Amino acid sequence: MNVMRGIGLKLASLAIFLAMASFVKSASAEVPSYQAAFFRSLFAIPIVVGFLLARGELRKGLKMVRPKAHLVRGILGAGSMMLGFTALSKLPLPDATAIGYARPLFIVILSAALLGERVRVFRFTAVAIGMTGVLIILSPRLTMLHGTPTQDEIYGAMAALLAAIIVAFIQIHLRTMVKTESTTSIVFWFSVIATIVTGLTFPFGWVMPSGWVMVQLILAGLLGGFAQVLLTSAYRHAPASTLASFEYTSMVFAILVGYIFFDEVPTWMTIIGAAIIVASGLLVIHRERQLGLSAERLKKTTAVM
Repeated sequence: MNVMRGIGLKLASLAIFLAMASFVKSASAEVPSYQAAFFRSLFAIPIVVGFLLARGELRKGLKMVRPKAHLVRGILGAGSMMLGFTALSKLPLPDATAIGYARPLFIVILSAALLGERVRVFRFTAVAIGMTGVLIILSPRLTMLHGTPTQDEIYGAMAALLAAIIVAFIQIHLRTMVKTESTTSIVFWFSVIATIVTGLTFPFGWVMPSGWVMVQLILAGLLGGFAQVLLTSAYRHAPASTLASFEYTSMVFAILVGYIFFDEVPTWMTIIGAAIIVASGLLVIHRERQLGLSAERLKKTTAVM
């Protein structure tokens, strides 16, 4: 393993995912989120195929042992993508990013509820603290404690939260998939199935994008595919438990991109809430590393997210 290379690939993938999100956010002023999700899925396919060809793994990537499991993963992934893009269109980039950090907290909750995993006091406390951070970020958009939220703020906050919950379900589902399916197969078929699912939204009001918006949508797909390849490669070079804590550097990228390109300045509520969520997430990661829960299981599932 080359740990430093793995960390570099992880950071590069996060930066590129943020660039993809920026193009989606910009394009969302003209096209609906589900149409953006279609382009994101479609134009990721050639990148993923090129990656598999370069590694001589195309045949492996096409092989499915459990097609129904891939279908469930693809449908859930397409749903979370459309919700995530809805959140990007209606919320500042740092806010949408911060709410997404609740994913590990929901994974702990769902693992206990669905898989019967034992959650001890330490992790339960960390999750409770993290949920407090989520509520701090959501409170200006779902309550009247800080003024009356707009309809866009309410929809955006709910979409971001629901997307985080669905992604948590996906990661639990992936724990069973990786027992029979290869990483390359999961990545490839997700792009294909998500393209089909998001393509079915055509009757619900697609619009013909202008030239620059079309370029942005295509770039979002290409960048998303490239970032996925980098992320998958990162876990070939470094343990997932090492890379997990670097996930939160995306908040720095989100704040910079939001300020420079969208004139967005995060509120103190967002900063405080995000800091609490990040702290609780790091506590969960630290505890799972101590308990030995992160090793191979986390490596396999996070590599295909």
